[in-house]
Amino acid sequence: MRSRRILVAPINWGLGHATRCIPLIQKLEEKDFTPIIASDGAALELLKKEFPHLKAFELPSYNITYTSRGSLLKWKLLLDSPHILKNIKKEKRATQILVEKLNLHGIISDSRFGVRYKHLPNVFITHQLNVLSGNTTFLSSRLHQRYIRKYDECWVPDAPGKPNLSGFLGHPRAQQEAVKYMGIISRFEKKDLPQVYEYMVLLSGPEPQRSLLEEILFKKLKQTDKKILFVRGVVNKDQPPMAAPNIVIKNYLFGQELEHALNSSNVVISRSGYTTLMDLAKLEKRAFFIPTPGQFEQKYLADRMKKLGFAPSCEQEDFDLEKLKKVKNYSGLSDPGFICDYSGLFSLFQSK
Repeated sequence: MRSRRILVAPINWGLGHATRCIPLIQKLEEKDFTPIIASDGAALELLKKEFPHLKAFELPSYNITYTSRGSLLKWKLLLDSPHILKNIKKEKRATQILVEKLNLHGIISDSRFGVRYKHLPNVFITHQLNVLSGNTTFLSSRLHQRYIRKYDECWVPDAPGKPNLSGFLGHPRAQQEAVKYMGIISRFEKKDLPQVYEYMVLLSGPEPQRSLLEEILFKKLKQTDKKILFVRGVVNKDQPPMAAPNIVIKNYLFGQELEHALNSSNVVISRSGYTTLMDLAKLEKRAFFIPTPGQFEQKYLADRMKKLGFAPSCEQEDFDLEKLKKVKNYSGLSDPGFICDYSGLFSLFQSK
């Protein structure tokens, strides 16, 4: 029997959606499926570097950018909605072409609403069954759930009960149909290594907020003599800026090199994006979070980690070295421990 071909298509919104698809693609290969990659921009480049042996295709780009003022982000996304809806239609056409060209057997979309095909098993991956948007949370959640229902199943990368990582985001009060929980998915494994760096900065996310945080952190961290690894989260070959004597700067780290760096660092300074939380939970790391301005989800997750006693956080404009001293008063993140049955999860693709 020929290996069944499964399209895996993460959205290019930061790198978190692409990186959390890495262990999923690996599991598909372990279970004798043939994953085929589809995305755009930096997300596509990342997956092509991680899986050079797999076929990869470019999808229409959402071209999502943030505002320099976080308070305007929700309104910018609202103004961008006609463009996003137009892109969803383009995605549907592109997906149909791939289905016919490659004779696909199933589709896994990580937050790309147009990547589905009615005659195949379709899966949507999200940790946001509820979408926080301030005073419009009820509306944004209902709209998101409406789109999700177009898919055969929704896979949530979290534990189904307590403890869990996503909280209200991935665990709505009303039971959702066709939702399956995957547990914490991460490409990393915890290893007992000597601590080379006191702090590791792990940047990610859309511009201009990534660059704004990079500038703030670099300016502040030059004032300490602690050894620091500064990973900019920029997937290109440009020469990184000159480092301070105590700071090693990398544009990006991949695979085992990134896993080694994380295990060799005492404290990770990063955004509170959900994929980052999963990686740090898997590695049982201490962390300091700086949520992206205007992104309600990251603010909620950062506040939740603080409330649970896992990690401190602050707003971007309030960061200073003194706040890093609070890390010692928190336990660090940990994996809730739910084990996913991937054979059962992938059985959807054997049924048609």
